[in-house]
Amino acid sequence: MPASNPNIGENRPVIRQLDDAAINRIAAGEVVERPASAVKELIENALDAGAHRIDISYADGGKTLIRVVDDGCGIVTDDLPLAMSRHATSKIDGSDLLNIHSFGFRGEALPSLGAVGRLTITSRVDGADAAMIRVAGGAMEAVKPAAHGNGTTVELRDLFYATPARLKFLRTDRAEVQAIGDVVKRLAMAEPFVSFTLRDVSGGGEGRLTFRADAETGDLFDALHGRLRRVLGAEFAENALKIDAEREGVALTGYAALPTFSRGSAVMQYLYVNGRPVRDKLLIGALRGAYFDFLSRDRHPAAVLFLECDPHFVDVNVHPAKSEVRFREPGLARGLIVSSLRHALAEAGHRASTTVAGATLGAFRPEQTGRTYQMDRLSQGALAASYAAQAPAFEGGFGEASARFEAPIEADAPTDLPLGAARAQVHENYIIAQTADGMVIVDQHAAHERLVYEKLKTQMAENGVAAQALLIPEIVELSEGDAARLLAMADDLARLGLVLEPFGAGAIAVRETPAILGTVNARGMVLDILDELADQGDSMTVQARIEAILSRVACHGSIRSGRRMQADEMNALLREMEATPHSGQCNHGRPTYVELKLADIERLFGRT
Repeated sequence: MPASNPNIGENRPVIRQLDDAAINRIAAGEVVERPASAVKELIENALDAGAHRIDISYADGGKTLIRVVDDGCGIVTDDLPLAMSRHATSKIDGSDLLNIHSFGFRGEALPSLGAVGRLTITSRVDGADAAMIRVAGGAMEAVKPAAHGNGTTVELRDLFYATPARLKFLRTDRAEVQAIGDVVKRLAMAEPFVSFTLRDVSGGGEGRLTFRADAETGDLFDALHGRLRRVLGAEFAENALKIDAEREGVALTGYAALPTFSRGSAVMQYLYVNGRPVRDKLLIGALRGAYFDFLSRDRHPAAVLFLECDPHFVDVNVHPAKSEVRFREPGLARGLIVSSLRHALAEAGHRASTTVAGATLGAFRPEQTGRTYQMDRLSQGALAASYAAQAPAFEGGFGEASARFEAPIEADAPTDLPLGAARAQVHENYIIAQTADGMVIVDQHAAHERLVYEKLKTQMAENGVAAQALLIPEIVELSEGDAARLLAMADDLARLGLVLEPFGAGAIAVRETPAILGTVNARGMVLDILDELADQGDSMTVQARIEAILSRVACHGSIRSGRRMQADEMNALLREMEATPHSGQCNHGRPTYVELKLADIERLFGRT
């Protein structure tokens, strides 16, 4: 059994004032968690200095060298010693800690880095001579003249040499390099008009260029779209929807991907508040809430969103690394994200991700049996073998047809519509349609299931959710804080058929539950709602359960696999898909159709 006062010895403890070196090392533990943290602080300083080009170099995962060179405004020679002092900054005057328009404002980064590593700053302002200052383990040297162009170079060597115990907690060089790359890319997406380069100089010399993003041109959305194409890839750019909305002084811009471009984890979710990258539970929950009706629980949306608001509306000084924020009106921010994304997804109509067609074409291609180099020119014999591999087996006759053709299908049916005209049905489940420049394959069951589901949701929104009164209200005992949190959103829950009332201190009474759910575990539902409130700041539990029931009803009420459809039925299904939002994916985020372009089909058969 531990002692009654394990942290206090027999002698009375004495309060001491720590020296500056110890204070800076403690501050560094909060600000500089790993090499990527140092890179983040130095790039943000460069952006605050108005830099148009930022070059980052590192060696050994940033453990032995981090160098950031910018062409910003520079630091005046006389201010270099002051820049190495704690809580000395040019970005705020201290009178209003909410009116913050810059990345940095605490004045802790440079002295913290100088306390745990060997830091050298060389800088020059326009029209003055360059100067240099060194700090190693908190010991500052005198300012010296130097040769340097306009801007600043910050070089950090031997990170954590002054606190060797911290080195034991760093990960492998590869993991640290990956973290540095992620930081650079996050900041590069926030500043599309700034050029970024990232080099690995572990072997000395110029090193190896690992990332480059040149400054974009055009308006904000064109520049952002070009930068996202460079950082996240062409597939994201092709399948992203433009987001541009504003409500009560809060603006939301950026790009969000189609549900069929979902990911297996949340690695492609980038959120910014007033240009600052953040990992905020409220915003992540809002993003998840906007897509929850289109994705299964094991899939995650991809999005890059920028929330802009008055600095007084948000507090960025709530986390040592400034990676979390606190909104004055969190409901406004969350509601704007959910409504804007859902509006954009609805406007996308039946559109599905282009990656679906790419995966389909890849599945059609025969597997390579030997090593083939792209520069090799195939011989005629190899081409003939390739064609033979793609041809159907012929053994004196065709097998039983898996597709059927019926005369009533009109050959001159219009093909200029988005999903074209039905031409055949294969395996009694897939509709083949011809478009003006290709073909479409539709999963009739998944498509009709989505159509029925959207109709049921529309009816529920118009008529409300029917509630069933419990014969004996169920009393759920909670803490007073949890009970107050639930009752604060009682009106929202009542619109979904869940009626809650206070029942003494720390208890609530469940009077009614949604009728569509049948018999429910009211206590379990209430606790699930509380868990979501604690984790995300809002709850979609009741709505998710209701819509899960609607999804199952839609599944049973839709066209079943194996049912033969007439030509007019198939074309009617295609036209309804074109007119219904979200019909490009089923209720689990899977595509309901695949579109293949004629050029891709011809390339598949070697016609181009």
